[in-house]
Amino acid sequence: MHSHRSILSISLNCMITFLASILIWLMAFGLIVLWVIDGKIKKETVIHAVFSCLLAYGVTELIKTFFPTLRPFQFDGALPLTLTVPTDGAFPSSHTAIGFALATTIIKHDKKVGVLYIIMAGFVGVARIMAHVHYPIDIIAGAVIGVVISRLTSSKHFARLLNR
Repeated sequence: MHSHRSILSISLNCMITFLASILIWLMAFGLIVLWVIDGKIKKETVIHAVFSCLLAYGVTELIKTFFPTLRPFQFDGALPLTLTVPTDGAFPSSHTAIGFALATTIIKHDKKVGVLYIIMAGFVGVARIMAHVHYPIDIIAGAVIGVVISRLTSSKHFARLLNR
């Protein structure tokens, strides 16, 4: 009975690590696939998504610089269930901000794929909590930052950059 529990525990830990560390990269790769292979996403959408993600990352990192906060694993002594051990502050979650910036951009152009991306961004956020690297408030703030930045930049005409 004990071995079944450890197998389940290891499986759960692997799933958390995947969702907390790798899923965000698969989401970005999916954007490229949608653009190149599927053709559903246009170049302007890709540029908007990349711009929104970079801006969301920049804003979250700036906040972390000026308002450093400890991460859960630094308090509870649990090992973080991520591929790398984060050394910056916990608030807000950059992974979640990037995920929601990407999802918000995509949903504007493709509702079905966008809903899938919102679900994946939510999984990233929840997994970051379960991985002992974020608190719920970090995830909420990251999601809000990602959505707001994507929406604020959605009226910019990225097609002009392509025509230069």
